[in-house]
Amino acid sequence: MLNCITTEHKTHSIPVIPILLSEYDNWLSKQNNYLKNATESQGFGQNVGQFFLDYHANGTLSQVYLILADDLNPYTVGANINQLPLLDYHVASDDTQANESLIKSWGFSCYRFERYKANQEVPHLVVSDTDKYKTVLSEVTATHWVRDLINTPADDMGPTELAAWVDNFAGNHDAKTQHIVGDELLKQNFPAIHLVGRASHKSPRLIEMNWGDDSNPRITLVGKGVCFDTGGNNMKTGMFMKLMKKDMGGAAHVLGLAKLIIDHELPVRLQVLIPAVENAVAGNAHRQGDIVTTRSGQTVEIGHTDAEGRVILSDALTYATEFNPSLIIDFATLTGAARVALGPTLTPTFSNRDEINQGIHDQGLLTHDNTWPMPLYREYNKYIKPKIADLTNSGSIPQAGCITAALFLEHFISEDIPWIHIDTYGWNFGDRTGGIEGGEALSLVAVFHWLKSYI
Repeated sequence: MLNCITTEHKTHSIPVIPILLSEYDNWLSKQNNYLKNATESQGFGQNVGQFFLDYHANGTLSQVYLILADDLNPYTVGANINQLPLLDYHVASDDTQANESLIKSWGFSCYRFERYKANQEVPHLVVSDTDKYKTVLSEVTATHWVRDLINTPADDMGPTELAAWVDNFAGNHDAKTQHIVGDELLKQNFPAIHLVGRASHKSPRLIEMNWGDDSNPRITLVGKGVCFDTGGNNMKTGMFMKLMKKDMGGAAHVLGLAKLIIDHELPVRLQVLIPAVENAVAGNAHRQGDIVTTRSGQTVEIGHTDAEGRVILSDALTYATEFNPSLIIDFATLTGAARVALGPTLTPTFSNRDEINQGIHDQGLLTHDNTWPMPLYREYNKYIKPKIADLTNSGSIPQAGCITAALFLEHFISEDIPWIHIDTYGWNFGDRTGGIEGGEALSLVAVFHWLKSYI
């Protein structure tokens, strides 16, 4: 249930009329003298995000006019929506696209994480036509799911709790799950997942969820599920460890994407794989210099224990290829280098098919969920080739960290399987969401819209 949008009927709600900035003068020319004079006196209609409150003669709010960007970017008006009086509203326009943008803006900006601080007051939007706005409501709901999962502290969203969450999701969506837990990982040949997670009191595991008709093409989603990352024996400092509950952001994203796929009943056989661990420090924690023989048979030298995400993904990606899917998509909060290169909200993507990378980029431009195609520059493979193992999880030079991480993952993908790797941040500092810092779904909507056209 969304805490800022309701689909239930309300006896009274206030209409919000969206107006594109370029159409403002035309709109104003059709209004009465009172509205012309009132809006002019307040400088309304000059900037995106401005709103004008129109009142009845008795002093109660009658309707709201809101200026939208011509490109309908839902992230441009969020801070202003949060300033509206705490009442119930509904969209009141014949422009479906403008209404969709407004619903997204409302859902993205008025979200509040309420697990530990309930009943945070926000203006509510009533959307009664759920069929007409099915896609946008699903996108908002999936985004809230991703944010809730990331925002939940590790003590309440460790590997055990994440597995229970997936079980609940599956039970409500006609899907099936199975889990390989603890030492059973070794018995079933998932040694890399076990290596990284064995030091935690919450056992490491591979979470698997399956949904859909077996006759449809298989799509496999793989999400990095490091529920907390201390950095291991190469421990992070407090400043860098503070947000590490978000290191399962990849898992959160694939679950959000799974919801969108299931909500829209896309004709796929969906497989979701989440290697879920806590990268903890204890006497049995993996060490710098250790070597693990992964599920693929390739050996990996641990060059740095804080590059653990790619290690657990190696087993999960190998397992994914064994089913010969039509497509593998992985999401991971993988590298700080990606943030240095592109910042927090522009998401780098890597693919062994250039057309996939470009297609997702194009959808990002249309949905304002921007991604940037990055190269699998294979010349840099030399930086992840140690002398005593097949691969190292840490590049031998400090540059190109997000590229060498992607190249590492590519070693566990069959060449004949299309694959896309998304190095998401899973967080925003409030500038994207109207001032609310926290977990964030980045590239989720873009990937979903591209996937609809791909299958």
